[in-house]
Amino acid sequence: MSKLESRVVFITGGSRGIGRAIALRCARDGACVAIAAKTSEPHPKLEGTIHTVAAEIEAAGGRALPLHVDIRHDDQVEDALRKTAETFGGIDIVVNNASAISLTPTLETEMKKFDLMFSVNVRGTFATSRAAVPYLKRSSNAHILNLSPPLNMSPRWFKNHVAYTMAKYGMSMCTLGMSEELRRDGIAVNSLWPRTAIATAAIEMLLSFAGLEASRTPEIMSDAAYAIITRPSREYTGHFALDEEVLAEEGVTDFDKYANKPGTPLLPDFFLD
Repeated sequence: MSKLESRVVFITGGSRGIGRAIALRCARDGACVAIAAKTSEPHPKLEGTIHTVAAEIEAAGGRALPLHVDIRHDDQVEDALRKTAETFGGIDIVVNNASAISLTPTLETEMKKFDLMFSVNVRGTFATSRAAVPYLKRSSNAHILNLSPPLNMSPRWFKNHVAYTMAKYGMSMCTLGMSEELRRDGIAVNSLWPRTAIATAAIEMLLSFAGLEASRTPEIMSDAAYAIITRPSREYTGHFALDEEVLAEEGVTDFDKYANKPGTPLLPDFFLD
C-alpha cells in the first residue's frame, strides 16, 4: 500500500513551483490534496492556478480540493482547513509553502513590502499551523513541513536583505518552537530547504534565464518533502533538513537527474555557508 494512500495534505501557495511539485508527488501516492492559494484565475505572467493544479492532481491519481485562500486572513485559513477536513475526513499533513520575497536593503524595502513578507511568511505560517493543530491531533502520523532555511546567524545573510531574512527565519523559528511544543501530541514539525537554487518563477524573476539554467528542478524538493512527511512523526521532528541530505538518507545517489540544464554549475541557495 502507498504510504500516502487516502492521507490528507494541505498545501499553501501550491499553484506553481515547489508547492505544485509536492502536490503532484503526494497525488501519485494516492493522497487527497488541498491546494490553498490566491491564484484562482490565470495570471498574465505566471503559469498555473489552483484549478489547473487540481486537474493535474486528479490525473496523477490523487483527489484534489482547490481553495482560493489568502493566508494573510485568518478567517480564510480557518475556513479552508474546515472545508478540507469536511471533504476528506481529516487533515494529516500541512505544508507551509507560501512565501513572499524582496531581496532589498533597508532603505529600498518599502514598508508595504516588509508587511507583505511578514504577513505571508511569518504570520501566515503561524496562523495556518495554529489553525491546523486541532485536526492534526487526530491524525496517526501528523506533520507540519515549513519550507524555510536553517537558522544561520552569519551577518552575510542579513546585510543585503535584512527584512527578507527575518521573514524566512520567522518561519524557521516556528519549526524550532512548535516542534517541541507539539512533540507530546505526536505532531512533527520540520523545515526543508534546498542546497541549490530551484527553477521557479521567483528564480527567473530574480536571476533571469541564466539562473534557471543553474538551478535544479522542483522535483528534488518534492521528493525530499515526501520522504519527510512519510517518516514516523513521533521519531522525526525538529529538523532543519536539506533536500540533498534527506534524499541521501533515502539511498538516492544520482542528483544529476534533478538538474534543470545538465552540466551547468549549480548556484548554492541562500543561508547556507
